[in-house]
Amino acid sequence: MKAPDEAEFTEFATTIIRRLRRTAYLMCGDWHRAEDAAQDALVKVYRRWNRIDRTRGLNSYAHQCLVTAVFDQARKPWRRERLVDSDEPVTPFDVAGSVDDRMLVVEALGALSPSQRACVVLRHYADLSLEQTADVLGIGTGGVKSQTSRGLSRLRELLDQTERSAS
Repeated sequence: MKAPDEAEFTEFATTIIRRLRRTAYLMCGDWHRAEDAAQDALVKVYRRWNRIDRTRGLNSYAHQCLVTAVFDQARKPWRRERLVDSDEPVTPFDVAGSVDDRMLVVEALGALSPSQRACVVLRHYADLSLEQTADVLGIGTGGVKSQTSRGLSRLRELLDQTERSAS
């Protein structure tokens, strides 16, 4: 890579790494995995830097790489342990009340299916449009709408359960 391209990539990576890391965290619920996924995404962007149209779509492409990295991590054999026991009801709150609302939402996000979680996070956290989210995930806009709707409904259920049990 040429020096000007190297500098341009470094500037891009510096500005987007925190956002990628936070988005990945919301998708997987683990800061270490989120860091790995964000780095994997930037490696993919770096490898294709000279072929990417940087005037438009660079953020979308980086998010597409990030989603792929998070999904790839989840498929690895060492990642198949269960985070939540399916026999017990999901209670995304700290009984002592020491966990703030953000942690409740992150835990509730962890109870969604990977596709619902990706749609909700990309649409409502990463603030991607319907079309951008569809492009990132490689599905149609109808799929994004339905997965987002189902994911938000499930989040409401989980957070309502939390509210009722905290009272």
